[in-house]
Amino acid sequence: MFWLIISGSLLCTVALALGSHHASQPPLTRSLYTVTAEPSIFPITSSPAAWVPPAHDQLLLAAPPSPDTELDSATSTIIVPVDPNTTESNPPYESVTGKALEGEEQMGPVKTKATIGVLSTLIFYMCANSVLRATRPEVFIWQDEDREESSWIATSRYWLDRKCCRWLGVCGAFHMHYISEHDKFGHRPSIDHRERVVVPTPDWDWQHAWTEGNDRPEDWTDDERVLRVIPDYVFEYAPLVHLYSGEQFWPCDIAEHLYHITPTLNYTPVQSEQQHPSLQNLDELNNWDKGRWLFLTSNDNVEERPDWLEGEKNIPTGPSRPDDPLEDNEGWVHKPGRTYLQGVKDALDDAKEWFAPDLDDFEDGDDFQMTASGQSEQTQAARRIHHELRRSTSRDHAPPDRLRGGRSDAPAVLVTVNKGHGIVDAFWFFFYSFNLGNVVLNVRFGNHVGDWEHTAIRFQHGKPKAVFFSEHNFGSAYSYDAVEKIGKRPVIYSAYGTHAMYATPGTHPYILPWGILHDLTDRGPLWDPALNSHAYTYDYKNDTLRSSNRTPNAPTNWFHFAGHWGDKFYPLGDKRQYRFAGQYHYVNGPLGPKFKHLGRKKICQGPESSPCVVKNWLGSGDKIGHLHLSDLEAEEGDNNL
Repeated sequence: MFWLIISGSLLCTVALALGSHHASQPPLTRSLYTVTAEPSIFPITSSPAAWVPPAHDQLLLAAPPSPDTELDSATSTIIVPVDPNTTESNPPYESVTGKALEGEEQMGPVKTKATIGVLSTLIFYMCANSVLRATRPEVFIWQDEDREESSWIATSRYWLDRKCCRWLGVCGAFHMHYISEHDKFGHRPSIDHRERVVVPTPDWDWQHAWTEGNDRPEDWTDDERVLRVIPDYVFEYAPLVHLYSGEQFWPCDIAEHLYHITPTLNYTPVQSEQQHPSLQNLDELNNWDKGRWLFLTSNDNVEERPDWLEGEKNIPTGPSRPDDPLEDNEGWVHKPGRTYLQGVKDALDDAKEWFAPDLDDFEDGDDFQMTASGQSEQTQAARRIHHELRRSTSRDHAPPDRLRGGRSDAPAVLVTVNKGHGIVDAFWFFFYSFNLGNVVLNVRFGNHVGDWEHTAIRFQHGKPKAVFFSEHNFGSAYSYDAVEKIGKRPVIYSAYGTHAMYATPGTHPYILPWGILHDLTDRGPLWDPALNSHAYTYDYKNDTLRSSNRTPNAPTNWFHFAGHWGDKFYPLGDKRQYRFAGQYHYVNGPLGPKFKHLGRKKICQGPESSPCVVKNWLGSGDKIGHLHLSDLEAEEGDNNL
């Protein structure tokens, strides 16, 4: 009722104001223009040279003077004769000003109606917005940050900013910076102007952190060793990553990242900056509200571009021998992916076996039944699978240890998951200390501290079947034969700033139409994650992570941290923050690898109920072939006829 009363009052006020405005105008036909002249005894005649154009829309037309007209009159009126044959169709003296005034008189009601319409629409929007926010607040929750909108808006110091944010969706407009897509992010202040000096620490603080795990290989039982084995084919088909040539934020080491952060419960620190969490005790932070609202908050202003955030020292190395054709840029040939006419039927024939294995059947079947010897069939099956799938690469086909350089000091994380039925998923995780958001209409959105990206390769009986590329909160899946390869190894393209992963170089639009929001990839520095990685095996059924036979001393506690690997999205009162059209300049840091749906039934990352489309070939441009499970079933039905 309150808003209805306000709306009615505003409408009445507008109507009264407009009415009084028009009532104050004088009548258009009130004046009559005359000219003074000396008395004359000559007849009054019309002459083009003596005629003065009228300045008003009313022109006096009179008959010829009668004989009774007084010649000594003080004033006389200029009489303009009008031909009666042309008066109606084409008057000789048409008043332009009169038409303008007449048009203005006609536009008056139109302007009034338009003004009332605009005000009514605005009032209706405000009323509907208030009602919806009060009755169905979930409608306005598009992302996690929106759940705290009320308290977030309240952090602004300016009343106008808070109202514009609530009613118009423009928040922190004075904080916005208009930039181009490739502008350098942030700035580096001189040392003299820094608020505080960060004391450098020895490199061993994080370089040795990866070898301080609690597992002792000599204590492993035979069954335990089987569960920790990484099959050779996982490294044989390990991916290669092309980073973007103009990248600003390169791969980083999570051990070093932990040194430069302070854990906070939302915005409140839970320990001092001098007390650094480590890979071995990071999971202890879950004691604070189960880690759900924990954020690993940067100790530095990220817009000052501290060295640890950029990771330039981790750019993959160049060729060690420029004269070696295997390491030369021009000598390295990217094998194109499969086209539409190549091998489509082969993919249809075998995809149904690996597309979505029955994990429930795997759990309830013979794999988990105990035998008379006391060993589970799961252990025996794992051992059989290992011996069946383990294969050594022949020297003739073995790739060189260093393919055109490719080693980065930032280690990758490998997690293998045995799904049963001969299926093994190998997840390769890549960490960056900062995600640089994309630019839309010269405004940047989506920055956040900490960035986990991954690709997954699905194997069946030791043969690669599909590759998944993570892209923001979603991703794309391809059959193994569809993607580009160097030798046997799939090639991945990491996007500029966001580090989203794609199967081809170029421009990749997403979400918004007409390519307004897009990622950029190219054949920049090549990163070989297999040269520096820490490998684990993961049992998703009982949530057990084990260091592998490849890196037996790697710590595991960090994996179970349930919080965010970056800052909580900055308050509206922070000069670095703004929001437009529901998109924030800074968003929350991401969750860790454990929460990337490692036990997925399908190769795609989304919920099991969501469709999973496997792209079966790389076409020209953006034309991609799709392989649906329904297509497989239809093909199978046709073959049975």
